[in-house]
Amino acid sequence: MRGKLAGKVAVVTGASSGIGRATALRLAREGASVALAARGKDALREVEEAIARSGGRAIVVECDVADEDAVDHLAAEAQAQLGPLDLWVNDAAVLAMGRFEDTPPEVFRKLVETNLIGTVNGARAALRRFRTRGRGVLVNVASIDGRVAAPYASAYVASKHAVVGFSASLRQELRLTGLRHVHVCTVLPATIDTPLFQHAANFTGVQVKALPPVYAPERVARVIARLATHPRREVLVGTSAHLLSALWSFAPAAAERVLARMIDRQHLAHERPVLDSAGNAFGPTRPEAEHGGWRRAGGRWRKAVAFGLPAALAATALFARREE
Repeated sequence: MRGKLAGKVAVVTGASSGIGRATALRLAREGASVALAARGKDALREVEEAIARSGGRAIVVECDVADEDAVDHLAAEAQAQLGPLDLWVNDAAVLAMGRFEDTPPEVFRKLVETNLIGTVNGARAALRRFRTRGRGVLVNVASIDGRVAAPYASAYVASKHAVVGFSASLRQELRLTGLRHVHVCTVLPATIDTPLFQHAANFTGVQVKALPPVYAPERVARVIARLATHPRREVLVGTSAHLLSALWSFAPAAAERVLARMIDRQHLAHERPVLDSAGNAFGPTRPEAEHGGWRRAGGRWRKAVAFGLPAALAATALFARREE
């Protein structure tokens, strides 16, 4: 296929759904050959077939990113079947919702192993090969939760903060070793329309829903595809991500108060009780899909929140900073 990424080889973890799926499709459409990795082979086959129908090339490698040997096998297979690696996207992640005390230790641990150690394993496999070539782009998908914090998501927040810090450390080390053409990019999306929330481990006692405004995964995929040729250290995706980041920096105590109330009211459907569930923490949950259906829900209410959020956050920052 012709395109900006023609001749490039990419690995995408978490490619079975959401941002990873959208990214794999985008990279293939721009000409890259893509190694698709996730824990669910059937869902990966769907992505592989979609890429093949559009004239692209992809391979499927079933992989739990928390397993270092499995990730190294993924890298070896990608290189053997597609060629030397140019781009590695660490996107695989899981979510657990619930108060810290209510979240089982084994779920907390598994989430950190997937989100953080999975990123570490991917970085180790990618950088080892990039160093040999003297070039390459590593993209670590974090979250706005890697810069701000939220209640009911302590494990996720901790893991994404760690991914942001880990990525910054890698950039510094690469600078000191003189590898000017090996880049580490961090992507921090706002709420994205993926099945993440349907698949989340849930110990809140009520249904979890996406926190508006919700952005399309293709928006993140476009950013990642551009980073492949124009690397940047950190990129926020979505207007609300920029606003929340600014508020957190400008008035952190106020931001904690505002987000605590906002998330409790808008992230949890208190009128819809559910049983506790480990979700997809320990294995894939069907159906996998590119979208979660959240952008279709809410109608005018969703749009009102999306347009009202900037004003609300700005007012909070202006009037609450004096209370810091």
